[in-house]
Amino acid sequence: SLSTRHCPWKMNQLPPKSAMASPVSESTNSRVEALDNLSMDSFWLEVENIKQSAEAEQEECSLADVKTQEEGEAEAEWLQDAGLSELLGDPASDNDNLVLLSTLTRTQAAAVQRRLDTYSRSRRRRNKHPVRHVRDIFGSEDTAAEKEESSPDPLWHNLRTSNTQRKTQDYSCTVRNPGKEEVFNMDVAYSEQAAVLLKGSFLSESRKLKDGNALTRFKITKGRLGVTRIGDLSAQDMKKIPTLALIELTALCDILGFELKRNKAAKLKTTEKRLFGVPLNTLLENDQKLLPNTKVPLLLQALLSCLEKRGLETEGILRVSGSQTRIKSLEQKLERDFYSGLFCWDEVHQNDVSGLLKRFIRELPAPLLTAEYLPAFAAVQNIPDLKQRLQALNLLILILPESNRNTLKALLEFLSKVVARENNNKMNLWNVSTVMAPNLFMHKGLPNKIPEGKEKQLAEGAADVVRMMIHYQDLLWTVSSFLVAQVRKLNESNSKRYQFCDKRIKNLLRKIHADKDKVEKKQGEPSKIVKVHASLLLKDSLEVHLNNATRVADVLRQFQKNLCQNGWNIVNTVNLLKCNNSMECTNLLLYEVGGNIGEHCLDPDTYLLDLYHINPHAEWIIKQNPSYPRMF
Repeated sequence: SLSTRHCPWKMNQLPPKSAMASPVSESTNSRVEALDNLSMDSFWLEVENIKQSAEAEQEECSLADVKTQEEGEAEAEWLQDAGLSELLGDPASDNDNLVLLSTLTRTQAAAVQRRLDTYSRSRRRRNKHPVRHVRDIFGSEDTAAEKEESSPDPLWHNLRTSNTQRKTQDYSCTVRNPGKEEVFNMDVAYSEQAAVLLKGSFLSESRKLKDGNALTRFKITKGRLGVTRIGDLSAQDMKKIPTLALIELTALCDILGFELKRNKAAKLKTTEKRLFGVPLNTLLENDQKLLPNTKVPLLLQALLSCLEKRGLETEGILRVSGSQTRIKSLEQKLERDFYSGLFCWDEVHQNDVSGLLKRFIRELPAPLLTAEYLPAFAAVQNIPDLKQRLQALNLLILILPESNRNTLKALLEFLSKVVARENNNKMNLWNVSTVMAPNLFMHKGLPNKIPEGKEKQLAEGAADVVRMMIHYQDLLWTVSSFLVAQVRKLNESNSKRYQFCDKRIKNLLRKIHADKDKVEKKQGEPSKIVKVHASLLLKDSLEVHLNNATRVADVLRQFQKNLCQNGWNIVNTVNLLKCNNSMECTNLLLYEVGGNIGEHCLDPDTYLLDLYHINPHAEWIIKQNPSYPRMF
């Protein structure tokens, strides 16, 4: 299960390098162990380097150990984090949060109900009756526990039966169609897809991964509304995504038979340092005073830039350790001179820079993958099917705070560049993953409860998770269409300002919502004429005739054509390149603004008539591509 027994391990309790040679039974072999000629040497060497560094400085834990939670406490925290504190009788909560219930799919609603059931039972055992009873919320005569004894929910019954049968089989080394391209469906909620697959025998059709280089290629299916990447949505809409992703991840784990447990966030110790051992948010706040809109710490940007310029071709980069004495001295110099611009990178050896990079990640007061969700990231390895592992990772990435997510993406993009120079630096995807896994998954302040004999399996699993994040990062940094649809529903419901009461809540949860937006197209309106604005570029607006084949790319081409032929009054010519007496607007983007969305940068393949029917009250505005790289 996804429990604390799979938490990452403390440094002083990791097995020595010789542990990699210990025999592991066939039933506990990880999927990575089936890879040809892949070694964990780099992993254990990195572990030893980290241990030596920590012991030399006699560092103390900066995070408190996780305390055992009482029954119902975890469920109460989950409901609060899921934006449903109103169900706990919290008088301070915003009633508008309850509109979230109207967007839930069947499997998501079931996940909410199970946690509310558990919370309610724990309150009754302690004779503390909740303000709102389960049956008042879900409109049922019996609780879920009572239903299980009488007429259980068919889906939940099937899950329990399947999970019981699954325990007798070994699916640890399975992956679908290695080396081939598969469709990755983001239109339907992952938990709903899993529920459908559960009725068949998809696990038995999976095959063992025999070739480490034959990673399955996934292609995201582009629906009529295109694909949305992280960074395409406004900050206001992105704030809604983590809550929705948490509910969906929990529902997916329920379907797969895994228990999702999270660490409690702990108070961080303050430090007098300015760079190393400083919380990400504090670093960014300081950096933004110098350079507004900074999304990744300036020190990390400098480290990565130095390595990209002079270290990508270095054999064994990241794996070969620099001098611990020099690295410690460089850290002190950076603390003193970095912000003044006096630090000289040209004199630093590349292996020392890579050591500083790994040290920066390890020294963060809280893990880069967050203390709350690090166990969940580590436990992704336990999901048998590769596609479902990626679905879980995609949701975990979306749950991360923005600062953590942006920093992680910058790191993964650099690691991809290292792998791309494999012929020169001798660091392939697996080498890089085994070296970086200890730095991401080991944290001195987290608890350690590793079953005896599981060290090697968990180490390989952690490296495999890092490998997936590097290799599939473009897919993982995508916001699923079903989540965007739920954001639209939330915005629509909030705009209507429903006055909720128990009867209203009951009716909402009785209703099962489909994941796909059912576009109600008017039969008598096969086309539409709309205006597209470009106020920052032109005084005029562009009139566009939409039909079923009109895409965003077509509108941008039409804008370019009219700009050149009609002599429009250009307000701003920055980044509009003049070539052969014509204008090329290759760096322009079309945004959907208002209505049921805050601001949405549209995929060039979005069909605009479909989008119009989804959000008829939005404005469409052509803007310049931001000068800083978009976070994909």
